[in-house]
Amino acid sequence: MSVRKPIAARSGVAPGRRRLLLAGCGAVALLASGCGFRLRGPQALDFATVHINTPPETELGAQLRRLIATSGTTTVTEDAEQAEARLQILGNARGREILSLTGAGKVREYQLTQTLRFQLLDKAGKPLIPPTSLSARREYTFDDSQVLGKEQEEALLYRDMQADLVQQMMRRLAAAHRAG
Repeated sequence: MSVRKPIAARSGVAPGRRRLLLAGCGAVALLASGCGFRLRGPQALDFATVHINTPPETELGAQLRRLIATSGTTTVTEDAEQAEARLQILGNARGREILSLTGAGKVREYQLTQTLRFQLLDKAGKPLIPPTSLSARREYTFDDSQVLGKEQEEALLYRDMQADLVQQMMRRLAAAHRAG
């Protein structure tokens, strides 16, 4: 005849230790939730309407309109006179520089750059954010036997840089406050 042991005895952990372990896990969960950690989500803007001088058909214009719409507090208007704020894209430049060459004189690495210049004006035309320049850089190796793949990689890197720059711009827009 076999005597069955209680579950706690079978698991190798004494009941007192189990309670201590559960209490420790609970304390860690409470500390993690109370530290203020929060995922970055859409940030509220200080103005109800904004006009963007970039057409919605462009990749940059569509990206800006989508992010402003997710803020939940601001809508994009196509009439600059009716907007509380005007976001002016002053420049969106891309560049490519050779970083290194092979011994045969062929390109081995490129550095891609993208610079986004913008300003934010209030309804009266006073700057809420003066002309500001944001830039991003990426490097990639080039192989002329894989030209098509490297062109796609370059396009992907430019899209990634633009997304980073737009996110930086949105954080600056969220920090801007109207006078008054």
